[in-house]
Amino acid sequence: MLIDLHTHTRPLSWDSYLDPDELVERSRAAGLDGICLSEHDFFWKPEEILALAKRHSYLVLPAIEINTDDGHILAYGLEKYVYGMHRSHELAHHIDEAHGVMIAAHPYRRQMPWYIESELDYQEALERAARNRAYQYCAALEAINGRGSDKENEFSQRLCELMAMPGTAGSDAHARIDIGRCATEFERRITTIEELIEELKANRFRPVELVKAATPY
Repeated sequence: MLIDLHTHTRPLSWDSYLDPDELVERSRAAGLDGICLSEHDFFWKPEEILALAKRHSYLVLPAIEINTDDGHILAYGLEKYVYGMHRSHELAHHIDEAHGVMIAAHPYRRQMPWYIESELDYQEALERAARNRAYQYCAALEAINGRGSDKENEFSQRLCELMAMPGTAGSDAHARIDIGRCATEFERRITTIEELIEELKANRFRPVELVKAATPY
């Protein structure tokens, strides 16, 4: 089962060009079985997500991308933003109370060196990234980001290997061209947010690249 765990729509994500109905329609056309709406620091109202899912007879699940002091975190299982969630340890506390789960989004950001002189430098950058405080609370790292370059996603994948952590994939869709680039393939059928959380915690999934991003390198 293919689910895009990382998408953005307007108006809740100010930088997105995607209408929610269009995202659903194009995700279905791309062969995806479901999506998570993970707006920047904003939650959808539960009744609005249910209405969107019902309108299209399609799996739409709630999520959020939270900007923390340690990077962006995808959170599943929460229902409202509480002040202090910008601190990863406080976010983790709320996640634990809600029996939810956290995934580190695009871990290459602010951690991958732009200029690498040697493999030793690269390895040291990976080891620095592995010390990110937020990762101890995460069930997985986003190994493939649909808007990341091959080099950026390679850094994320090598970080997964170094930390012995599973990897997910999400399009991070903000525009039509982003939809369907990648997704997370789950072994079992998922119909609710609770089932999604259970499968993420059980590590019954793998990242799948579907269409390569058009990047300059």
